[in-house]
Amino acid sequence: MRAVVVDTQAPGRLVLGEVAEPVPGPGEAVIAVKAFSLNRGEVKTALDSSADGARPGWDFAGVIEEAAADGSGPARGARVVGVSATGCWAERIASPAFMMAELPDAVDFEAAACLPVAGLTALRSLGKGGDLKGRKVLVTGASGGVGVFAIQLAAAAGAEVTALIRNRAHEALVTRLGAAHAAIGDIEAARAFGPYNLVLESVGGEVLAGALSMLAPGSTCVLFGASEGAVTTFDASKFRVGGTSLYGLFLGYEAALAPISPDLADLARRLADGSLDPMIERRADWSQIAAVAAELVDRRFTGKAVLTLP
Repeated sequence: MRAVVVDTQAPGRLVLGEVAEPVPGPGEAVIAVKAFSLNRGEVKTALDSSADGARPGWDFAGVIEEAAADGSGPARGARVVGVSATGCWAERIASPAFMMAELPDAVDFEAAACLPVAGLTALRSLGKGGDLKGRKVLVTGASGGVGVFAIQLAAAAGAEVTALIRNRAHEALVTRLGAAHAAIGDIEAARAFGPYNLVLESVGGEVLAGALSMLAPGSTCVLFGASEGAVTTFDASKFRVGGTSLYGLFLGYEAALAPISPDLADLARRLADGSLDPMIERRADWSQIAAVAAELVDRRFTGKAVLTLP
């Protein structure tokens, strides 16, 4: 079968190549992949540090081609969405039931493919803030894949959302998605709308330092990325107040804490009832993987990129 593989000698480093068919374990189903989305972390790893033959890919949406031998999970023919640690950019993959959820008929594969990493990261991050009704939430990197989900989910939970964006052109977007305030430029632009009961942070560096200084006493900053800098200097006195915390969120760890299938099903239901916009900004055939990956890294679009298989 075919899959996206890393070829360090090829332009763009990502190509379609021939690989072995998946061999499912007793609790794994074989899925015919119909669509997948791209996430900045997996793309940067593939382009910057992966060896020849590596198979990237976290998100998938498709159809169960072969149900799990032990009877667990969806039946053959079921439409599903899911996530895996690697290798999802392929014609077929093997996945356990607890890493996927069935799709409502109203949700197409392209929209579903946006949910796993971006949607789950946003949902689990917001969950660290408890009841958000009437609370102030700051989302940095708000026009990115996780950010657009976080704004919508936080607003739906009754939060007063401030969206930090670099480009004024994205102000209308974040406002439409539910942000009460758009902070444009550097992190100091968000200070006027705080202090915050919850911060979702993905930029790192000076943005993280500034965001930490805007936390209300006893509140939480959830860090799930550091796109602009891994090293941060901050005022530690903020954390002398009991309960104020910095929480590092990694989706693999979160999946071990609690099954992700119910959360995926919840996100899919929101797509079905129209309360969640997947924010697909770039669609292409999977043969265009190298070009679309380069566009994502260069920030040539906001929201999500989705590739489909013929």
